[in-house]
Formats: sequence, C-alpha cells, structure tokens
Amino acid sequence: MASVGGCFHDTLSYLSTAHSPVGESGEIVRPGDRAGIHGVPCGPRGPSAEGENTMWKTVLALAIGAWVLLDLGAALAAGDAAAGKTKSALCVACHGPDGNSANPEWPKLAGQQAEYIVKQLKDFKSGARQNPLMTGIAAGLSETDMENLAAYFSSQKVKVVAVTDAELAKRGERLYRGGSRKMQVSACMACHGPAGQGVPPRFPSVSGQHATYSEIQLQAFKEGKRRNEIMRAIAARMSKDEIKAVAVYMSGLEPAR
Repeated sequence: MASVGGCFHDTLSYLSTAHSPVGESGEIVRPGDRAGIHGVPCGPRGPSAEGENTMWKTVLALAIGAWVLLDLGAALAAGDAAAGKTKSALCVACHGPDGNSANPEWPKLAGQQAEYIVKQLKDFKSGARQNPLMTGIAAGLSETDMENLAAYFSSQKVKVVAVTDAELAKRGERLYRGGSRKMQVSACMACHGPAGQGVPPRFPSVSGQHATYSEIQLQAFKEGKRRNEIMRAIAARMSKDEIKAVAVYMSGLEPAR
C-alpha cells in the first residue's frame, strides 16, 4: 500500500508538472526521483508500519476513486443558474451577490463545486452540520432550490486576493503539496487537487478561499466540531501554525482554467 500511495502521488505530480509537490526540505519532487517511492510521503513505510497505516489506506482509496471520477462529477450537476441567481437574494448579505463574501469568516461560494454546495445545504437542513444561521436558511430550501443556488454560485468566478505573508504561504505550500512524513499528514493536493479545484461531491474547491474561513474549518475538524473522518484525522495531526500556513497558501491558489 505504501508504494501504491507513492505512485499515486507521483501520478498527480506527472499530471501537472506546473504544480510539482515540494518535499519537506524544500526540494521539488518530480516523477522518478526515488525508486519505489515517488512523490510526496504517504505515511510510515516498512514491515512494522502495517498496523499504523489505516488512515492512509482510507485517504488514498477515496482520493484515487475521486480522481478517477473527476470527469464524471460535472455530469452530476443539476440546477438552473438563472433561477439560482434570483433565489440567491437570501444569500447576498453574507456571501455577496456573486458568491465572493466580504467577511473572511464567511466562505466564498463563487466557483465552488455545485455538488458540494448541495451536500452542505442538505447537511445544514438535516442537522448533520451545525450552524444556527445556515440551519435556519436551509430549512426553507427545497432540493430544487439547493440545486439552483449551487448552479449559480458554481458558475461565478472566485476572486483570489494576493497573499501578503509570503513566508507563511511557502510553509503552507510545502504541506499542501508535500504533506509531512513526520506528522503523518498527507498532501492536501491528493484530494483537493494541485490547483485546489477539488473533486465533487466530497472534496471541495479550496482555491482562493478566505484564509480565516479555512483556518476556522480546519480547527473545527481538529476539535471534532465538524464531522468528517478523513479531515478530522488529518487536522488532528496539524498544529495551529501549520493550519494557518496551509489556509494562507490556499487563499492565494488560482483555480485551474
């Protein structure tokens, strides 16, 4: 499994040489750099590590399946963007008219995966995800409303703001692209993509997202306040500084064209 994980990360690197992962020492890791273990670290290796890699097996299995289904995800999207724009009057105060929120504690919805938006709205409505404001709004939405809103916001362009702390962003880049073998944290790009575009419906777009919002959500996963087995396992191994660094880096990512 370890070598499979290495080859998987190597494949991601190969698919986008413009987004090569960065190793822990800062070097660019390219396909074929290391025999048998390519790309970014996926966790401990060797015969004694078999019992320690449950999380990695789960992450890799889901990530590989998600990337295989990447092209199929677009076909799952449904909804009327024009109707969604009209319905979005409910959302403007917090998320902005085009899905680019002004308050960094509220997420940008512009360019987000339509399927992911629908899933989150359903989770707010069912109580699977907790937020007093969003629960109240989602309660009045039908599934068609959700699909229409998702179609509208996903069609908008996220506004990416230049990162001001270059050093912090560089630290975040190493984790996003290279993960951390020491902390047993997989590279974020394994699930969210080299440019942060995500894979619907489970792995959202993170490119251009407010750093403050991303930091709050990662901390929520770490503390178990937000439920997602994969994200909780990863965030739990990250320090507050590492979370902040990754959040800052993602905020400056330009979505893939």
